[in-house]
Amino acid sequence: MGGDDEKRRPSARARRPRARRSGDAPAPATEPGAPELRSEGPPDAPAPRVSARAKKRGPTKASSKRGATKKAPAKKAAAKKAATKKAAAKKAPAKKAATKKAATKKAATKKAATKKATAKKAPARKARPRAATSETDPVGDSPALVADTADGAVLITGICGRLGRLLTRRLHRVTEVIGVDRRPFPSRPKDVVHHELDLRRKKTRDIFRQRRIRAVVHLGVLHDPRKSDKEHHSWNVVAFTKLLDYLAQYDVPKLVVLSSSNVYGPQPDNPQFLTEEAPLLGAQSFRGIRDLVEMDMLAQSFFWRHPATETVILRPCHILGSVRNAPSNYLRLKRPMTLMGFDPMVQAIHQRDVVDAIIRALDPGVRGIFNLRGPGELPLSRVLRMLGRRPRSVPGPIAEGALDRMWRYRLTSFPSPELDHIRYVCMVDDTRAREQLGFAPRHDMRETICAVDSDR
Repeated sequence: MGGDDEKRRPSARARRPRARRSGDAPAPATEPGAPELRSEGPPDAPAPRVSARAKKRGPTKASSKRGATKKAPAKKAAAKKAATKKAAAKKAPAKKAATKKAATKKAATKKAATKKATAKKAPARKARPRAATSETDPVGDSPALVADTADGAVLITGICGRLGRLLTRRLHRVTEVIGVDRRPFPSRPKDVVHHELDLRRKKTRDIFRQRRIRAVVHLGVLHDPRKSDKEHHSWNVVAFTKLLDYLAQYDVPKLVVLSSSNVYGPQPDNPQFLTEEAPLLGAQSFRGIRDLVEMDMLAQSFFWRHPATETVILRPCHILGSVRNAPSNYLRLKRPMTLMGFDPMVQAIHQRDVVDAIIRALDPGVRGIFNLRGPGELPLSRVLRMLGRRPRSVPGPIAEGALDRMWRYRLTSFPSPELDHIRYVCMVDDTRAREQLGFAPRHDMRETICAVDSDR
């Protein structure tokens, strides 16, 4: 029994299917119900060995195909992104050209509109505007005020002074105004450019570089008698010399310098009226006028050396108003001092009339030296009576000694060298200003004298 079973049971080698050769007949199909023959080994059999040649040959074609199938969407997205970038790069020049064309068209339209507006305003500029009759009509009758702002700006030195502020309020409505001063200008109009710097610094040159300057009005003169002679010379002479260099370097067509009739000096042998050709002798008795005389002579030298620049030098008589000069300070005293035996004739001009003269000096074609005179002449005693002052008459030598001591202890704002102005005559002839400049004061004598109190 056992022997028969061994004969019927095939051996392990016999159970293995024989490898099929190319010439062999196809294997018969397995009968229904017959056990299925499996070729894989047991579940815990080790992985089949891979030969070195197979490793060297790399992955099979099927595995490569599966990797390529996984990478296809990423490759397709990258290709799409590259195509979009390429299309955008092609459209960029066209878009840029279209933007540039639109900007050019807009600029041309704006230029045409500006040209049309200028053409409409041209007849109004050619017509001479009417004269100013009140403070509410600040334009005046100067063609320079209605000049085109494209010609350049008006530069005002010492703009924070009282005359500078008055001039700025007149000019800024019709032309561009640039100011230079060491002091701040908090109440300046919004359209006025103010440079808070020292005129002696090199930054002043940048103002001429950045903007076309068509006129310079020099009001930045130091008049403080308590300052040292060195500081007076540095500010009045050195700073003005540098300013003249900038005017010559940048071809500024107009220069207006505000000097003073004090450069002639009060002298016992002065004629009744001094013309513009009179010698400048003011520094002989008052050294504080020396720098002002030198500045006046520098302007005259510039007038002859640079004929392309229209230089105007204005020499007004005593300016009265809110200004802090010696004549106004003297007339503000309740008990002013007078010299016994002397009652000279004096001239005075309103500060607003001086501003009118400066504006007229900005007219094209105006050049030269002009004396500025007010509405007339009056004796000093009458001027004091008009203001209600009670003067004290003092002999000359005593007055000088008393003023020197009071000045030393800061008890007065009137220095003793100014006594010559209440002792001798120094009046000017303004014929040239009336004929060539067309200047005439708008304020009468009473308004001019009382301005020391009313304009404060």
